[in-house]
Amino acid sequence: MKQLTQFLDFYDEVPFSALCYMVAEANYGGRVTDPQDRRCISTLLEDYYNNEMIVEENHKLSPSGTYYVPSDGGRSDYIEFIENNIPLNDLTEVFGLHDNADITSAINSTDTILGSALSLQPRATSSSGKSQDEVLAETCQGIIEKLPPVLDYETAKKKHPVKYEESMNTVLHQEILRFNNLLKIISGSLKNIQLAIKGEVVMSSELEEVGNSLFDNRIPALWSKRSYPSLKPLASYVVDFVERLNFINKWIDEGKPCNFWISGFFFT
Repeated sequence: MKQLTQFLDFYDEVPFSALCYMVAEANYGGRVTDPQDRRCISTLLEDYYNNEMIVEENHKLSPSGTYYVPSDGGRSDYIEFIENNIPLNDLTEVFGLHDNADITSAINSTDTILGSALSLQPRATSSSGKSQDEVLAETCQGIIEKLPPVLDYETAKKKHPVKYEESMNTVLHQEILRFNNLLKIISGSLKNIQLAIKGEVVMSSELEEVGNSLFDNRIPALWSKRSYPSLKPLASYVVDFVERLNFINKWIDEGKPCNFWISGFFFT
């Protein structure tokens, strides 16, 4: 604010370019490492540091006109303007975003609230009268029974060697390594939870998080970190994962398919 006053008092005309540079490149830009982010700040400032702000009465700051520059007045007039004219919940246009961003934000907020409510549920017994440990053990065993064995990478290397004439073999090798890594993490964590329930291994905080997620039908964070992107709940995720593994297994056994399940790749 002091800088703005200084610039306005020093120059005969408003130095918009100098103000933009000082704010975007010096004041804020000095803390921003990505040049594209600095460009974004400069672009946003152009909506406010321009001649129309001065010459136009009630200059519009957004496409809808909901946000605009108030008429000159005292401090109380500006406070009244904010209270009566500015929407309580910010519209997406303020941030230069599409209306769908509001939907995404609402969905994320809802998921967070419901996730918190779910985590606060009593864990002693389920609706079927079984304890959490019993339900968890059954869930783990059910998933383990559905999972196929680790993909045979050695066979794949022999049957589908990496060569110049067939680039998809390289893709197959990369997919096998990624899927095997995820498969080992999932099966390993499920077996460890079963052992922890029996008291044969220590129930670490990481295992406890996996167990709570499985109990709530959510994908554990331990899996998500090493997984392909997915928005599915736990049950659907497991079915989808098995289908992807079968797709790769069939490729290994029967050779390159005539068409590819592109969205079924780990690294699309």
